Amino acid sequence: MSNIHISNHPLVKHKLTRLRDVQTEPKKFRELVREIASLICYEATADLATTPRRVQTPLAEADGFEMQDKIGLVPILRAGLGMVEGVWELLPGSEVWHIGLYRDEKTLKPVQYYNKLPVAPTVSVCLILDPMLATGGSASATVDILKQWGVAKIKFVGLIGSPEGITHLQSRHPDVPIHLAAVDERLNEKGYILPGLGDAGDRQFGTG
Repeated sequence: MSNIHISNHPLVKHKLTRLRDVQTEPKKFRELVREIASLICYEATADLATTPRRVQTPLAEADGFEMQDKIGLVPILRAGLGMVEGVWELLPGSEVWHIGLYRDEKTLKPVQYYNKLPVAPTVSVCLILDPMLATGGSASATVDILKQWGVAKIKFVGLIGSPEGITHLQSRHPDVPIHLAAVDERLNEKGYILPGLGDAGDRQFGTG
């Protein structure tokens, strides 16, 4: 479990509780997803590479640092879209690449329907964004795609995970760190996280 990182920040706990609440309307739900994504991203990027840089302040020269890694954000459509803006605020120079996967309701297996990655990698680190790590199938399939693409470093950034989803992703890709706001009890028979927060896509876009 050393590659699993669960936030213990009071702000994350507070905002996640409001996110779970069935009374939270779509507008506020989207705001909370964006805010929590930003906080989790802050923790997930603590080990990014930097290079020294000397700058001139209004008073004197100062030694500082500049980001070395080039970051790619990979939201899993459609629910992952809500996390992009919050992460982008912290990493405005990041590239955003979309991968579309949906879960077959009978088999609970991921089915890819969209992939617009360029022929060769243009980034050194990819952050996979998806609010819910449920069965782990979509996350694992996305890692497969990014590894085949040739990305050197991949991280999963989400809000809530299930023990089953974490186990699945870890068993397939033990080298991929998992950053979450919380780990819930289990999956139900339909593959939804309990207690969870319902369908993250429907609650963001008001389609539930």
